Amino acid sequence: MKVKLFIDTTNNQSIRVGLVVDDKKDIRDQVIDYRRAQVVLPLVETLLQEHTLTLKDLTAIEVNPGPGSFTGIRVGVTIANTLGYLLKIPLNGKKVGEFVEPTY
Repeated sequence: MKVKLFIDTTNNQSIRVGLVVDDKKDIRDQVIDYRRAQVVLPLVETLLQEHTLTLKDLTAIEVNPGPGSFTGIRVGVTIANTLGYLLKIPLNGKKVGEFVEPTY
């Protein structure tokens, strides 16, 4: 089973998190205030739980590196890089262990 996590935190008003499970997409948008960092991981966790999956089930991560909100990009890229590194899965099609750099 292929499970790709998608993270987009480039917008100042909303965060987009999604899963692609065997070519079936489930994308969520959540309106936010300034607390972007506190919203992303709980949203990821909720989405995974609804699909009866865990972080260990992820096989790839896709993150929007920008352009967009400076703080938002840092939050999304940092979370994606950290998860990719810890789970040893590719990020934006890069080799495992390679990081995505933000585009401001």
